[in-house]
Amino acid sequence: MKKLSLVILLISYATFAQRGFKDSNRIGIGAGLTQLNIYTDNFTITPEAGWIGGLSVRGNYYNNWQMSFGMFFTDSNFSIPTLKGLQQTQTSFKMSAVQIYLVPSYVAIPDHLNLEFGPVLQVNGKLNINKNDETNILVDQPGLIAKDIVDVSKINANFYIGINGGIKNLRARIGYQYGLTNFFGNLKNNDKVELLGEKMKGNIGLISGQITIYL
Repeated sequence: MKKLSLVILLISYATFAQRGFKDSNRIGIGAGLTQLNIYTDNFTITPEAGWIGGLSVRGNYYNNWQMSFGMFFTDSNFSIPTLKGLQQTQTSFKMSAVQIYLVPSYVAIPDHLNLEFGPVLQVNGKLNINKNDETNILVDQPGLIAKDIVDVSKINANFYIGINGGIKNLRARIGYQYGLTNFFGNLKNNDKVELLGEKMKGNIGLISGQITIYL
């Protein structure tokens, strides 16, 4: 996946370079922080901080429109109230994912400000939790323990909207992603969840802030 995405990234750069003018046709290296929320009626979610980082290509497309392609890696976190013995506590869940996006952007101020929006493909594994917390009982779903809900959907589609502002070679990117797919959809295959007779549904809400250096 990493090698394929890097090849696509380089091909995209070469393609955009054919349309080159002004401040585009640049490879960017970015990193920053995230805050992950899951919109669901099944659990009480507390957003927590995480990180995101990766590579992107920004190139001119048409008139005041540009196109960005990027691949980012993220470890983003949220927590759910649980019972550990007789004590109530928060159990943290980590979502490790690769995000690939292809988004158009409108050049509001040349060299300084772009407005971005578009689709993001997210590939993630199971949620990670501390081994000592695996048997914590979920307060909102007492028939389940923490490890019962880690096998979430592996492929998710998000929609991104954000701004990219700064100077030519250094930009701040602030964005928000909303999950269009059911993040908890894979839980229907869990026998314990099926016995509850409750449909598990949740949508990702991811806020990110990054600093990007364009080469």
